[in-house]
Amino acid sequence: MPRFSIIVPAFRVQAYLPACLTSVLSQDFRDVELIVVDDASPDGCGEIAADVAAADPRVTVITLDRNVGPGPARNAGIDRATGDYLLFLDGDDVLTPGSLAALDARITATGDPELLVFGHARLAWHGRVTPADPPGTLTARPTEATPLAGRPELLGMEPIAWARAYRRDLVTRLGLRFPAGHYQDVPFAYPALAGAGSIAVLDRVCLHHRERRHGGRAESAGSGHLDVLRQYELAFALLPTDRWRAALYRRMVAHLTAVHRGTALPAADRAAFLRACRELCLRHRAAAGATAIGGRRGAGLPLPRLRGRHAYRLLAAARRLTRRTRAALGVLGARVRAAAAGARAVALRAHYRLQLHRPLDPQLAVFTTHDRRYACHPAALEAKVRELAPGIRTAWAAGPEHPLPAGIQRLVPGTAGYWTALARARYLVSNTDFPATLADRRGQLRLQTHRGTPLAPQGLDVADRELDPLLRQIDRWDHCLSANRHTTLAWQTAFPAGYTVLEYGSPRADLFHTARPEEVADVRARLGVPEGARAVLYAPAPRGYPRQPLDTLELARELGPDFAVLSAEEHPDTPLERLCLAADTLVTDYAPVLFDYAGLDRPIVVHIPDWEAYRAVHGTYLDLPAVAPGPVTRTLPELAATLLRPWLWTHPRSAALRAEFRRRFCPYDDGFAAERVVRAFFLDGRGVPPVVPDECRRPVPSPVAITPRAAVTPPPPQPNAPRKVSTCPI
Repeated sequence: MPRFSIIVPAFRVQAYLPACLTSVLSQDFRDVELIVVDDASPDGCGEIAADVAAADPRVTVITLDRNVGPGPARNAGIDRATGDYLLFLDGDDVLTPGSLAALDARITATGDPELLVFGHARLAWHGRVTPADPPGTLTARPTEATPLAGRPELLGMEPIAWARAYRRDLVTRLGLRFPAGHYQDVPFAYPALAGAGSIAVLDRVCLHHRERRHGGRAESAGSGHLDVLRQYELAFALLPTDRWRAALYRRMVAHLTAVHRGTALPAADRAAFLRACRELCLRHRAAAGATAIGGRRGAGLPLPRLRGRHAYRLLAAARRLTRRTRAALGVLGARVRAAAAGARAVALRAHYRLQLHRPLDPQLAVFTTHDRRYACHPAALEAKVRELAPGIRTAWAAGPEHPLPAGIQRLVPGTAGYWTALARARYLVSNTDFPATLADRRGQLRLQTHRGTPLAPQGLDVADRELDPLLRQIDRWDHCLSANRHTTLAWQTAFPAGYTVLEYGSPRADLFHTARPEEVADVRARLGVPEGARAVLYAPAPRGYPRQPLDTLELARELGPDFAVLSAEEHPDTPLERLCLAADTLVTDYAPVLFDYAGLDRPIVVHIPDWEAYRAVHGTYLDLPAVAPGPVTRTLPELAATLLRPWLWTHPRSAALRAEFRRRFCPYDDGFAAERVVRAFFLDGRGVPPVVPDECRRPVPSPVAITPRAAVTPPPPQPNAPRKVSTCPI
């Protein structure tokens, strides 16, 4: 049997579960069994656990048919465990490197005690690690294992189950089980301490316990916090001896006081909570003893033609007076303009506040992007809103220099009409930060679309990011767009808040499935691509450091007259999605377009001459060379040779690389992503279309040298055709 059975309940922790499981399986001590209990989690926890179990025989997955909570889920793991010792981890906790070897060594040195208490630290949501044990509590005096009488200070520690190693026969002998509800550790941890015949300690941080900003039970407000009363009642009933009732009573009073003073207990429940506290204390006070819960510069003076010193002085004085007058007038003008701008800003703020008192317009939706252009996900969603929900009026925040399609109301930023719309619109959609001055308004819904699948870290994952403005932003998001599971996991760690993730695909990539061949030909003609030439699109990502740009002219010379090289940087006025339509192949590095273009099933070359520098400066969520959907090149000659090789265009292995990439990053990119988002966000989830399988999708073909896809007969469903219920894990 294994030395340790490590039990991990998993519910809504898909963003953290991989790190948790890896922290166990990567330990240098390998005599373990890892039991993951999928507590009917609605996200990807079950799939993540299944993938890990398929790769490591030490992993067992238990799938529950309904959500029972962490306590009963742990019990399911206990029933399956075969190890000498039981350890409990939450699905977002991590073991520190070398911790299992240290636990095993300490257990052996102290004669296999029934209980080992070890150190842990709190891992805050913003990354700070803080030791959680009171100083001196886990010092090794006495060095041998003793009953609780030898270490009574352990009763003063938090009632937690996940910083202990329990000998399995102790759990069996005492009949310990985790109850349902909140604070389920209380009636497990205290009876275990009191009933263990031998307890050892290890003064080493072996576990980081994550304190999540959103989603954790302890941080979430609700009536479930009343469970703490029931759990202490159960703990008193399970104490194997009356010796520790006074200590448990004092610990209970401190805990109940902390719950009452905290912010998680709803105000409506506080009076009932206090009444129940008094009743609970009265029942157990007799054995424990009474305790209360208690300006512009001139060109200089010209040489005067008038002779005479007095005339010269007079002219100089006149020039000085002119300069001073102009400067004074300039300062006065600047002050007048500043005062006017300030007065206008005050008036606009007052106007906005006044509009907040008017009712929301349920038929108004405001869209914008980071550069105000009609592009990216917001543009795709706006067009789909006009198609599916004609009763909703759409408006776009942009200056007069940005062209908009006919029928869209223009909102010029900084005008009264702009602030009126922001105050009264039912729907706000953007791929960038919403104005920081926007007020929270009941009934107003905000959708953050972002700008594509992330490769470089975002949000809180960016070092030295200013937290307060970011947190104010994300706390106001109602929905957040995600194209795939990778993106969802990134958003949940980079932007921890209470929004709903719409994992529905990439709306801006719908064009790749809905465009007609004649549209592709038209775009190529406007870009000057010769008929019959293979168009190569180069679309790099910005860097936080100087880079040597790819010499596209030299690349064109290397490729010859059969190729046309397009650079996204040289066509800033053409939406990137349109450039992708025109391209027979994409050359990119770290740009999000990599993940969208894959849906076209056209060749892709990842050109990353500075991979090590980019990873060191920015960091990455992915090992890009390992998951690339095509060849990886470092130099211009390598890139040219790769583009000239028939392998890129015709070999089955090239098509297989793209298919694997699509499976991972384009699972929902079938031409209906925008419709799914619009129906979920604007139409209350009515008629959300199912996902078209990859083999049934028909992206618009490349005019030249596109690799044929495997023949599949079922056509994709039409937008107006009846749809079956989707079985996709959204």
